[in-house]
Amino acid sequence: MNEIFSPEGFAGGQIVREPVGFEPGYWAGAPGFFYDKVEKAFYLTYRLRRPRGVSPDRGGEARIARSTDLKHFEDIWSVTKDQYESASIERSAIYKGRNGQCHYFTSYVDPMDGRWCVAQIKSGEIANLDPKKVERVFSAAPLGLEGIKDPWIYEENGVYYMFLSVAVATPKTRKESHDTLDIFNTGECVSATGLATSTDLNSWEWQGIILKPGESGWDRYCRRINSVLKLDGKYFAFYDGSASEAENYEEKAANAVSSDLRAWRTLTPEAPFWTSPNHSKSVRYMDAQILDGVVYLFYEFARHDGAHDLRLVRAEPDNFATLLKLLAKR
Repeated sequence: MNEIFSPEGFAGGQIVREPVGFEPGYWAGAPGFFYDKVEKAFYLTYRLRRPRGVSPDRGGEARIARSTDLKHFEDIWSVTKDQYESASIERSAIYKGRNGQCHYFTSYVDPMDGRWCVAQIKSGEIANLDPKKVERVFSAAPLGLEGIKDPWIYEENGVYYMFLSVAVATPKTRKESHDTLDIFNTGECVSATGLATSTDLNSWEWQGIILKPGESGWDRYCRRINSVLKLDGKYFAFYDGSASEAENYEEKAANAVSSDLRAWRTLTPEAPFWTSPNHSKSVRYMDAQILDGVVYLFYEFARHDGAHDLRLVRAEPDNFATLLKLLAKR
C-alpha cells in the first residue's frame, strides 16, 4: 500500500489492464468500480479504445471484470458499440441497489442525433446484463445540453448522486457540431459537470450544472468530475481538466471541494495536480472510493509510448485528507 498518496505514487501504480496497442490512441481506461460486500468482490468496468480508423475504432468495447483479491481480474461481461448501434462507448458505472439488483449505467453516442447520452441495463446478476434491454436515462437535447456522458454514482443517506460530464453550448456551437459524433472533440462547446439524484437508481431528477470551466486557466475548456470522497465533513472531487479540445483525450487531474455536493471550488486553479511523467502527462478518469479504511483509486494513465493503461493505487484516508487540506490552503 502507498502510505503517502502523492502524484509520484501514481507512476508506480499497479497495472490492472493494458491497451491492445502501443501508441497514442490506444487506451484501457475510463474505470468505474463497485465493491459487493455480500460477495466480497470488486467489479470493475472499463473501456478499450483504438485510434480512429483502426477497426473497431474509438470506444469499441466496454468490459466488466471481477476480482476478490485486487491482483487477478477476470473479465465476465462485455458489450460492443454496435450492440447500441452507436459510434462509440464511453465511461460506464456499476451499482447494486438495496434490493440487490445490478444497475449498469453506460454512455454512448445516440444514433438518432449524434449526441452523447446515458442509459442503463438492469439484471439480478452482472454476468447476465442484456444490451438488448438498455433503457435511456438521459438524452442531451431535452436538458438543453449538447451531450451527456460518463456517469459516476455516490450514495449518502438514502440518496444516489449521479455525476455526469456534459457538453454546454457556446457561441461556436452549430447544428453541424454533431456531425463528428463527438462534440467534446470539436472545440464548439465547453465540457462541464452536471448532477442528477435518485432514491431508487431508476428515476432520476436532473439538478443542473455544478462545475463549469472559467474564462481562463489551464482548465478553461473542461472540468469533469469523476469521483468524490467525503473526508472530515467535506466533499473532495477528482476532476479532469483541459485548456482546449486539443487535450480532449489527454486531460490531467485536479481536485475541487464542496460542502453540499452542488457548489464546488477548485483547489488547483493554476495547474493540474495529478499527472503522469510520460508523453502527454495525462492522468484521468480517477475513481476514488473509501472501503474499510482504505482509499482505492483506479485511473487511466499515460505511458511512455503514448498509450494509456488502467492502474490502481491504495492509500490511508488520513494521509489523503492531509494532502487535500494542504491543497485547500494553497
